[in-house]
Amino acid sequence: MIKRRVVITGLGVITSLGESHDLLWEALCAGKSGITPVRRFDFSKFPVRFGGECFDFDVTRYGVDFREAKRLDRFGQFGIAASVNAVKDSGIDFEKEDRDRCGVVIGSGIGGIETLEEQNKILNTRGVERVSPFTVPRLMVNAASGNVSIVFGIHGPNTAVATACATGANAIGDAGRFIQHDYADVMIAGGSEAALCGLGMGSFCAARALSKRNDDPARASRPFDRDRDGFVMAEGAGVIVLEEYEHAKRRGARIYAELLGYGMSADAHHITAPDEQGRGASKAMELALADAGVTIDNIDYINAHGTSTPLGDLAETKAVKKTFGARAKHVPMSSTKGATGHSLGASGGVETVVTALAIHNNLVPPTINLENPDPECDLDYVPNKARDMRVNTAMKNNFGFGGHNVSLILRRV
Repeated sequence: MIKRRVVITGLGVITSLGESHDLLWEALCAGKSGITPVRRFDFSKFPVRFGGECFDFDVTRYGVDFREAKRLDRFGQFGIAASVNAVKDSGIDFEKEDRDRCGVVIGSGIGGIETLEEQNKILNTRGVERVSPFTVPRLMVNAASGNVSIVFGIHGPNTAVATACATGANAIGDAGRFIQHDYADVMIAGGSEAALCGLGMGSFCAARALSKRNDDPARASRPFDRDRDGFVMAEGAGVIVLEEYEHAKRRGARIYAELLGYGMSADAHHITAPDEQGRGASKAMELALADAGVTIDNIDYINAHGTSTPLGDLAETKAVKKTFGARAKHVPMSSTKGATGHSLGASGGVETVVTALAIHNNLVPPTINLENPDPECDLDYVPNKARDMRVNTAMKNNFGFGGHNVSLILRRV
């Protein structure tokens, strides 16, 4: 079977650096940080009190009625808002489309954890009769995907992915395959997360996974830096519109990039720690390259997972070296989590948007806060300053708890 070509025609984000891909891109390339003390919750008694919070977010600005908004967890609201942004950016009119040929794959690493925390408190303090009947529809991982299909009235493939921090990239890869294999012509895909709440933050504090730089939040997330001490929690969503290439051409759509390859693998090593040699991550990259029909010599830029954890950054560096060999030192690779923090299941969606923009704009965003390079992390991480360069083909990597590894290949059309 000949695979149909898949292209990216719409970009949508909700992040601590802005609620549009233009705002996000401008901030990233200027080296700005979106990490601040958290305001929505009182974390004063927590060992970590900062994160990538989406201040002043209001889903009613995206066409959602106030009463309906009350029936949505924050992660579902983010998913809808980012999808609205992406669809608007794409210029697609679903009134003119075969709605059976349009679908949604939006995942979440955790789903509605804020709803779970809130309703459990109500159960324990006010009794079962006061628990909201909307608890399950709010917290289920597929809530974003289901609600987005309702918003746009589209009836094609609709599913959700939950592979921790690999979720967003997995969702995009799966959605691309629906189009490649002729199950759909248009897909809305990405990830959404809103775990910046007491239970979410408390869980990662207990796991000792987070940076504790409370005195300097903006410099806390420092991928590949010698002094990194953990990742920074963030919230938000990243969603793209994918289309079959000829379909996009017929309607005169702007094309940011082509989704050319998709690879995934499992470490089968540890539920939270990566394989220290990066073997699973390297396998995902190799599979993505093979799926794309390109070689390591074709890759101009790698958008790293790069969470700012001691183990993760080193394992990813080793994985890239294993995959690219001597060429590894000559391929620019940056992590934008230094600026945005780590939005867990949303990160792959947000960073695929960033990777598509790097191709579209011939500009590579920097890894900020990389001040004291780790001697063992010795690749070209584009430190602290954006780089003008021609980007024809790029790789996007994401890895998640459970040993999930995902790699995407994007190319200029």
